Amino acid sequence: MNKKLFWLALLFLYPLGVYAEDGASINSGDTAWMLTSTLLVLFMTLPGLALFYGGLVRSKNILSVLGQCLVMAGIMSILWVLYGYSLAFTDGGGLQRFIGGFDQIGLKGLTGDSVSGSIPESVFVTFQMTFAIITPALIVGAFAERMKFSAMIIFMIIWFTLSYLPICHMAWGGGLFAEWGVLDFAGGTVVHINAGVAALVLCILIGKRIGYPNTPIKPHNLPLTVIGTSILWVGWFGFNAGSQLAADGVAGMAMLVTQVSTAMAAVTWMVIEWIKHGKPSVLGIATGAVAGLVAITPASGTAGVLGAIIIGFSSGALCYYFATSIKRMFGYDDSLDVFGVHGIGGIVGAILTGLCAAPFLGGAGIEHESVGAQVWAQTLSVILTIVWSGIVAVIGYFIADKLFGARVSEDVEESGLDLSLHDEQGYEI
Repeated sequence: MNKKLFWLALLFLYPLGVYAEDGASINSGDTAWMLTSTLLVLFMTLPGLALFYGGLVRSKNILSVLGQCLVMAGIMSILWVLYGYSLAFTDGGGLQRFIGGFDQIGLKGLTGDSVSGSIPESVFVTFQMTFAIITPALIVGAFAERMKFSAMIIFMIIWFTLSYLPICHMAWGGGLFAEWGVLDFAGGTVVHINAGVAALVLCILIGKRIGYPNTPIKPHNLPLTVIGTSILWVGWFGFNAGSQLAADGVAGMAMLVTQVSTAMAAVTWMVIEWIKHGKPSVLGIATGAVAGLVAITPASGTAGVLGAIIIGFSSGALCYYFATSIKRMFGYDDSLDVFGVHGIGGIVGAILTGLCAAPFLGGAGIEHESVGAQVWAQTLSVILTIVWSGIVAVIGYFIADKLFGARVSEDVEESGLDLSLHDEQGYEI
């Protein structure tokens, strides 16, 4: 009987032993967490960002915004596997400081056995794909209600290729920012400053909406926006904690500081608005929360709780100022405050990462010998991202405008983009 049990046990355990030997570098816990994080980040765009933006526009334009977010998920997924992943994450040879190479064009060589760190490379590819989806989708909010669908698609393809991929490579693919010792854990430069600057350029070049700022242009459905904010808040844990690419203590701390920063920014925005206007708005609380999420992103892997409070307070206050006073002062029509929240929040977070990563604030440590040197490296990365994204946005806009004409006609804008561009309505009247 004992011999039978022995051979039976050996029969069942042998395949497990082979699997462990062949896939020894793959950690099932890390893989499970990264599969979950990938879903969370995609959930941030679909439906999180789509609902957040959709509720902020007028009812005649809700489908246009939802459609723009939806098509970004489609187009960017295809571009990512065709050439995006290769240009972002492979060795670029002589251009390594700025862009990757062509070794994995079309995901050449990727199989089910390919490994990246402690997870399957296919999971890493898909996780990074979700970042490539949400970043151009963020820009949509700046030109909402007035840009042609065709021109938007052409612009996004150009900007993704010439701005998103190089900045991604510089920060995460072993390029220039890595050489400078820049800390950008989850995308302050890659995602938020990159998208925020492009958004500012686009809204200026395309011009103001008809009636802005003299005619009130109000959100048509704030409950949708609050739901979208809530989805973004939850999904952001995949965005930040997932960027550790492992289920460990760093991921746990990233989750904690993300929550703290977001809470602090939401409360800060609420208090400022309450003092200035006598009443706190739900939209203000929601926008403050997004500002806190944005700002903690680059610091989420290195900041401690005290640093998260500093970043949350700073982003809540500064983003409020830029989304209200500065926008009115200069008169640009950033429809849904993409630059005011993502651009400014990203800048605040990226620079403060150099301070908040310091051990005396409870951080995990800096790459340079002093906090001043780290802050300077962070600032250099911010400046380069601003200039790079701004130039590419100008080029992309003029190409799109030349090919299709970027802006819709006054009649189309007045009647709404849903009916005019898509022959559909979000609501039956």
